[in-house]
Amino acid sequence: MSALAQQHSAINLGQGFPDFAADPELLDAAYAAMQAGHNQYAPMMGTVQLRSAIADVVKQHYGFEADVDQHITITSGASEALFCAIMAITEPADELIILEPAYDLYRPAIVNAGGVPVAVNLVLNETQTFVVDWDAVRAAITPKTRAIIVNTPNNPTGNTFTEQDLIELEQLAERHHLWVISDEVYEHMVFDGALHQSALRRPVLAARTIHVASFGKTLHVTGWKIGYAIAPVALTQAIRAVHQFNTFTVATPLQLGIATYLNEHPQVIQALPAFYQAKRDRFRAGLTGTGLHVLPCQGTYFQLVDYSGLGQFSAMSDVEFAVHLTQHIGVAAIPLSPFYGAPPAHQKLVRFCFAKKEDTLVAALEALQLGLG
Repeated sequence: MSALAQQHSAINLGQGFPDFAADPELLDAAYAAMQAGHNQYAPMMGTVQLRSAIADVVKQHYGFEADVDQHITITSGASEALFCAIMAITEPADELIILEPAYDLYRPAIVNAGGVPVAVNLVLNETQTFVVDWDAVRAAITPKTRAIIVNTPNNPTGNTFTEQDLIELEQLAERHHLWVISDEVYEHMVFDGALHQSALRRPVLAARTIHVASFGKTLHVTGWKIGYAIAPVALTQAIRAVHQFNTFTVATPLQLGIATYLNEHPQVIQALPAFYQAKRDRFRAGLTGTGLHVLPCQGTYFQLVDYSGLGQFSAMSDVEFAVHLTQHIGVAAIPLSPFYGAPPAHQKLVRFCFAKKEDTLVAALEALQLGLG
């Protein structure tokens, strides 16, 4: 969709990346590390400075005591952390449960590891919020089930876990001796005063969990590809065994720059929910009058819309509608169906990314209002 957007000079609200600049002080911190000569390999598990900063963050936000040396591994983005986690725990024919619609890395990574992805669909409740059907998850567990992958806040739906979801997950993992991979890359983008329900909040669950996060999302530098995994000691050793022979290590000055920036500006994380909630609210308000129905967005920087009420467009598949938006209205979106192994036939949903400059959002909304309203 990004390539199609470029081809048609459309405003790209499809791919999930900010179009605004990162804090210049973050860039200066990375450049200062380069100028100071920190341009050779970092330790395989990541610089101690960044691992220490991460330990401070999870202690402050979740009360979790992460051992800097034994629990934390810096990776080339959350994508590598997820890949390493899946490779580390999966034996041939193991089954891993994924909750769909799901980030599109999970399924191919499981297959690449010799495992079998088992999809359980999220369901739309009476408020049109995607939620986990825990009875369906329990029914999907077999003697071959090795792990469950969860994602909160969720890409692409924008839903978040409740405390009860964590309790259900913990009980299920304990009862069936499962590992949990908890993809929490949007952990600091939870709205309306809600608390991010991290798996690290519950010690019993944390003992079975690989927590995956990313500075690309938190600090608006997706191109830096700096992520990390926090896991129990045995799992950390397995993750590092994959990481060492995959990327080995990631950019030293970027790690040091992030560590310095977090130490000097701890308030940036606290400010993130309000920053993105304001963008969410402006974008949702601007969609009024377009005929698009907005679904709840509890977190992330993604907004799902339902186009089933748009007359002539309602007969289109989500892929056809997304292509039409790009080619004829000048705004790119992402169809929801590719986030499923077997997408529900009745859904008419596409995803917009609102992590954009004010001018970008205004221009996109004007185009949508003119083309659809």
